[in-house]
Amino acid sequence: MSTSLRNNGAVALALLAAVLLTLGLGLALLWAPEDADQGSSQRIFYIHVPVALTAYACFGWAAWKAFRLLWKGDERADLESYTAVHMGVIFGVLTLITGSIWAKISWGVWWTWSERQLVLFLILFLFYSAYFMLRYSTEPGPRRARTSAVYALFGAVLLPVSFLAIRLADQLLHPSPIFTRDGPQMSASMFFSFCVCLAGMLALAAALYTIELTGKRADANLRELRERLA
Repeated sequence: MSTSLRNNGAVALALLAAVLLTLGLGLALLWAPEDADQGSSQRIFYIHVPVALTAYACFGWAAWKAFRLLWKGDERADLESYTAVHMGVIFGVLTLITGSIWAKISWGVWWTWSERQLVLFLILFLFYSAYFMLRYSTEPGPRRARTSAVYALFGAVLLPVSFLAIRLADQLLHPSPIFTRDGPQMSASMFFSFCVCLAGMLALAAALYTIELTGKRADANLRELRERLA
């Protein structure tokens, strides 16, 4: 894919994200009803949960690209996996911030170590944060690419563990699972607002991913050109 096409794609994704997030937040604030237990404070759900699911999606994409590098030997997948981890860490920070705000509102504390879903997500976040320490402690080349890929792929094991802990939690901070055999566990307006917010957050992550990846590829090509001319 050419640079111009990637740039056009990033612009389209950014515009889509802006439209969806504006619409989703408007629906969440003005149309969706208040939660019966938490009242208006529950509306942070429409930000916190999409951000958290987007972080999971980024880490999962990083693991997929790492798998492709190890399986197919696709050299481009190294930079793609790295960029996805970076996006996941950014959305992980936002998840922890919005989760702490919700905890303060619901529980009266910013953080509690007794809640396994909070601790497991923190472990997941720290694990992927350490990815950068590992990556930049090794000289650029195939060895660094393979080591980073193995690490990113191993992190995929933590994803279902962290997600399952949230689904099993029985506290108000993390409501019952959104999807069950009986369907979405919320009103139609709440579920629609949530889906729009989630789609907007995923589009935002995709736009940021495309922009960063394009910039990093351009920088790599420039360094390669300089080395050839030296």
